[in-house]
Amino acid sequence: MAQIPPGGAPARTQLPARARRALSFVTAGVLAAAGVVALAGNAEAVGALGDAAAAKGRYFGTAVAANHLGEAAYASTLNAQFDSVTPENEMKWDALESTRNSFNFTAADQIVGHAQSKGMKVRGHTLVWHSQLPGWVSGLGATDLRSAMTNHITQVMTHYKGKIHSWDVVNEAFQDGSSGARRSSPFQDKLGNGFIEEAFRTARTVDADAKLCYNDYNTDGQNAKSNAVYDMVKDFKQRGVPIDCVGFQSHFNSNSPVPSDFQANLQRFADLGVDVQITELDIEGSGSAQATNYTKVVNACLAVTGCKGLTVWGVTDKYSWRSSGTPLLFDGDYNKKPAYDAVLAALGGSSGGGDGGGDGTGACTATYTRTASWSGGYNGEVTIKAGGSGITTWAVPVTIPSSQTVSAVWNGTPTTSDGVMTVKPTWNGTLAAGASTSFGFTVTTNGSTAAPVVGACTAS
Repeated sequence: MAQIPPGGAPARTQLPARARRALSFVTAGVLAAAGVVALAGNAEAVGALGDAAAAKGRYFGTAVAANHLGEAAYASTLNAQFDSVTPENEMKWDALESTRNSFNFTAADQIVGHAQSKGMKVRGHTLVWHSQLPGWVSGLGATDLRSAMTNHITQVMTHYKGKIHSWDVVNEAFQDGSSGARRSSPFQDKLGNGFIEEAFRTARTVDADAKLCYNDYNTDGQNAKSNAVYDMVKDFKQRGVPIDCVGFQSHFNSNSPVPSDFQANLQRFADLGVDVQITELDIEGSGSAQATNYTKVVNACLAVTGCKGLTVWGVTDKYSWRSSGTPLLFDGDYNKKPAYDAVLAALGGSSGGGDGGGDGTGACTATYTRTASWSGGYNGEVTIKAGGSGITTWAVPVTIPSSQTVSAVWNGTPTTSDGVMTVKPTWNGTLAAGASTSFGFTVTTNGSTAAPVVGACTAS
């Protein structure tokens, strides 16, 4: 677990007026093979990393701190890149219930509300953990502690029911080292080994739809600790204890590198019938070495069908819990690092630097936003921005999964080949240095839940 040191409902609309303006419509016959994927029912899709991962059937998220959402560069990078968020500290027990049965959801609600407004999923983190507990919890006797644990799970999950795709129900319950034993904690010491099962059974009674996860660190390769977790999960599945997923925190550095059996370890857990998620990824280092290690992790997840997504533990190096190790994809000035390019490439996207909010190479960038949603469809918009010199034309490819169909395109002329819709300007190709324009499209979702992948903008 990355412990930080001290220191909206979807819109349901009719076809918006914008889609009814003087559009550059493309005939249904031309676009029947073209579909742009959306996150069904969300208000807005997000950018490069999230979109590329969605095209691979995964999510790509980040840990978020509520007190940074007011920083423009932080929020714009978050919005442009990720499609899932995990509250960094705001859903931990001491943040939500510092006094018994008195709950404060303000900061966590801020993160959830922001995520919903941008069409992002939310991971709930964490319900039962030995750390960041208010003092009153540790002072309870066994009967009171069981009641408090049940109440905390129930109240928190009820408050966020329908808004959380996965909950870390229990976090870090096993010791490090070679014993494979349980970690000493108020829950373990007073309730015994059964507290984990009790927590999962309680969680299922509250929310039948959210994925219920066990989450831990130093379990990324096969070792005594991961073997103990494996045995617990296997036992739970055999006895019908409701566990749906296992989270692998994946905090790596030179002393704890990406293990050679990382993929095989993910696979053996997936073979038990649970999803696996990479929940708190950060890799200390820089340059090509860091990029190579990030590629290993992404490729391992993509190779395991049961690996449903990845979350990096923070947006920018400057706010990382390990900031001196520069472990994230964006530096302290929100510039994309080589690790970012490597991750996007591993996910099948492309990047050529620029700010955190776009994707592109050469003289222009292209940034995607969903601008409206309704039952069965949505509008998407791509903003093209010229670089340091003016351009006279541009082209942007949009990779289109076959399950969806595009009914209209405006401010651009599309051609479609092999599932890729390439859009060029109709009248808006000439841009001065730093100037921008946009094109948009209307999509019928046909039940799909993915998002379009906007490739690199090219210009001349």
